[in-house]
Amino acid sequence: MSEVISEAWTAYLKQLQLHPLRTKAITSGVLAGCSDAIAQKISGIKRLQIRRLLLIMLYGFAYSGPFGHFLHKLMEIIFKGKKGKETVAKKVLLEQLTTSPWNNMFFMMYYGLVVEGRPFSSVKSKVKKDYPSVQLTAWKFWPLVSWVNYQYMPLQLRVLFHSFVASCWAVFLNLKARSITVKKA
Repeated sequence: MSEVISEAWTAYLKQLQLHPLRTKAITSGVLAGCSDAIAQKISGIKRLQIRRLLLIMLYGFAYSGPFGHFLHKLMEIIFKGKKGKETVAKKVLLEQLTTSPWNNMFFMMYYGLVVEGRPFSSVKSKVKKDYPSVQLTAWKFWPLVSWVNYQYMPLQLRVLFHSFVASCWAVFLNLKARSITVKKA
């Protein structure tokens, strides 16, 4: 079994080297879909909502993977040749002050408008109400993830690492939302 995993990992790394953007996009889409499938099951949905699952996968494939790919390339350009903990701290700070707020806002808009199909006015008021707490929660968790990513992950694996943690984070948030709902019932 370990030989199969080793061969699959080698094939994945080869694709990552030959087709980095495509591989990162597909990886993000698949991981987003997996986390949504798990989240649906955890939330008690009896039958998997395929439309929702595909739209979440589309988000990972068309936005999250490519965005991460270009973000990390840009970070390498901005901090070209600079290493060390101070540089990592600057990357984390820059990411948390720019892309983190944007990504959270964009996801909330995408989810409300595209996945749930709600009208813009409804999504706008939900974002206005929930965005501050979502962003504050993100700032409690994601800086540590970013630190690990910039400090220990090679450039070509950063999107994979981020997508994997994001998948786990999505499942965690769903569990948290479910436990609040159960307590209220």
